[in-house]
Amino acid sequence: MIGQNELLIVLILVIVLFGAKKVPELARSMGKAKLEYKKGMDQAEEVETEEEEEEEVVKAKPKKKTTTKRKTTASKAKKTSSE
Repeated sequence: MIGQNELLIVLILVIVLFGAKKVPELARSMGKAKLEYKKGMDQAEEVETEEEEEEEVVKAKPKKKTTTKRKTTASKAKKTSSE
């Protein structure tokens, strides 16, 4: 965890490097970036949830089974030759 002394040193370095006028602008842009990141994560979570729900719906639907038998020409030929 960052202590008060470390935080103070970082704050002084930021002021020295960027100037006192740029610090509010930097903080504002960092806040916007954090907000955009949160929005993106929320959207990704929503998409993931929707995909999981769609998979559950597909799994829940029973598949139709077809039981029709098709006769091949070879089996027809065997029946006609044996008769």
